[in-house]
Parts: sequence; C-alpha cells; structure tokens
Amino acid sequence: MATMQQVAERAGVSIATVSFVVNGSKKVLPHTRERVEAAMRELGYSRNHAGSALARGRTDIIALLYPAFERNLSGTAMTFFTSAADRARERGYTLVLWPAHNEAAEITELTASGLVDGVLLMEVQLEDGRVDRLKEGRTPFALIGRTQDPEGMAWVDVDFASSVETAIEELVALGHTSILYISGATEKRFVAHGGVARARESYLQTMAQSGLTATTLTCGENSAAGRLLAAELVEHHPDATAIILMNEHAAPGLAIGLAQHGVRVPDDLSIISIGTSAHMASMAEPVLTHMDSPAAELGRLGVDAIIERINEPDRPLPQTLIPCTPGEGASVARAPRR
Repeated sequence: MATMQQVAERAGVSIATVSFVVNGSKKVLPHTRERVEAAMRELGYSRNHAGSALARGRTDIIALLYPAFERNLSGTAMTFFTSAADRARERGYTLVLWPAHNEAAEITELTASGLVDGVLLMEVQLEDGRVDRLKEGRTPFALIGRTQDPEGMAWVDVDFASSVETAIEELVALGHTSILYISGATEKRFVAHGGVARARESYLQTMAQSGLTATTLTCGENSAAGRLLAAELVEHHPDATAIILMNEHAAPGLAIGLAQHGVRVPDDLSIISIGTSAHMASMAEPVLTHMDSPAAELGRLGVDAIIERINEPDRPLPQTLIPCTPGEGASVARAPRR
C-alpha cells in the first residue's frame, strides 16, 4: 500500500501538507489539495479514518438515539432517519442510528466511548433521565422533541398541540360534536412522552373550550389492536361521529374492523390521523385524511442543531417548533344526521 511519503513525492509537496489534507487538520490551498488528492488516487492511497479522527480529536460521527427496543419503527420514523442522514452527509458528517433503551446508563457508555462527536436524541420524555445525563457530560447534544422545561437546550419538535387544535376545528366546522381521541400510548406514556402528553392536553383543552365532551382511548400500536378497537367503538361509543387518531400503526386494522362492523368511513365516522405520512395514511381504506408529520424537515434541522453545538457552542440555541401540515385523504365528511 502506498505511503504518505510516496504521496508527497508524487504531488511535489511536504509530508506535512499531505497530512493536513488527509486529516483535515489545517487548511490547504485548493490547487494544492487537488494535487495531493490526485496523487492519492493514482497511488491507491487510503485514508486511515481512525488515525485521522485521532489527529483531529474528533470522529465526525453523530449518534441518533432512538428507543427501537421499546417503540415500533414506522415510515414516519424512517423519514426522520433518512433526512437526518442525508443532511449529515451534506455537511461532512456520518450519522449512525443507535438503538437504545430509555435508560440514562446507556448514554454514559456512549459518550464515554469517544466514538461520537455529538448525540441527537429522539422520543424525548417530559422528565427524561437521558437528557439529565447528557447535560452532566461534555458531549454536545440536541433533541428532536423536548422535555417539560427545555430551556438551555437545543431542540426541534413537532407542534402537536396546534395540530390537534386544527383538526378539532376542522371537524367542528363540519358539524361534529362527538369527537374521540385515540392514541397508541399507555397511561404511563401519557405522562412520560412529550409529544403524546402535549397532544392529549391540547385535545382536552380544545374540546372544553368548544363546550364538547372529551373522550380519550388507547390502543396497541399494531393493526390487530386497531381491529379490536373498532369492536369497542361500535359497542361502547356508537354515538361518536369523528376520531382524532394519534396511532398510525393501528390505522389499517381500525379501518378494516369498522368496515366489518358495518361502519362506513367517512359517511358514519370521520377519521383524521395526526403526525403521520401520506405513505402510512394510504395503507387504510379509504385513504386517511391526515396531517403530515414534518419529519423530513425536523430530521434536517436536528442535524443542523447538533452540528452547531459541536462547532459553535456559543451560538444562540436553536429551538424550533413546526406544526403538522394538512394532507389529502378521503376519511372526513360532514357529521351524519342522527
């Protein structure tokens, strides 16, 4: 294998200049860099990425932490990952998906390893021990989501509160007064998960402000649970005319189950799916009227936020809230006359 000395001789520069190009440890004039890189290609010289990282004191790797052992992956989550990975690559970084539990100890193991320059944390809880542990350490971090008190941290998040409010306003304008709220959360996650808690609270407040009775239900995050929920709705909530759904995994089964029980969507029951994607909404029949998650935009902004924390820690902290946007679908109609 070619050596750095041979590259220097071929390019007509010093070994130090080759080192600067290889390790990115010092700026080199563009035409000089081109000569060095041409010599590297001609000689088949390969960068030692581990050595380069050691020389610069950084790895150019960002870890995206997602509790894959506890949450189902969906098309929406994958959009977060792919957009974040694309943005990281555009900016000269590598983003790695780091499946983890919601445990602070794993944070310590990761940041102490020196393998990553920064951490981007998803599925943030209102009271999150992982965030507390990151704040105690020296590794830069940013959040996709936010805690109960996110001051002093870099974060980007979905504005679930305004998204739910918009959905209710749309349904009320169509004459709906019996509007159910269905999430994929257990009571524990109602309290813990920031997005889930804020969406539910927005539903309760908006319904109260509209003079309407609020009813919240939970459902497992899978199609089979959606079918079971359909039976429950028919038996226990026959007067409901609309659903706000925060559970894209259960949506196909819910639609199937309703049809099996003779409930026509949207003639008998309207459905708006919140925080999902057109792809996931199309898995139900009819295609669900939905509010698109800003996953792609937040993935990019999350990467920008963590890179700013790595490179310019004294800059103002980015704190960005983006609502879901209305998407097309065929599961909403005027309230039926009963």
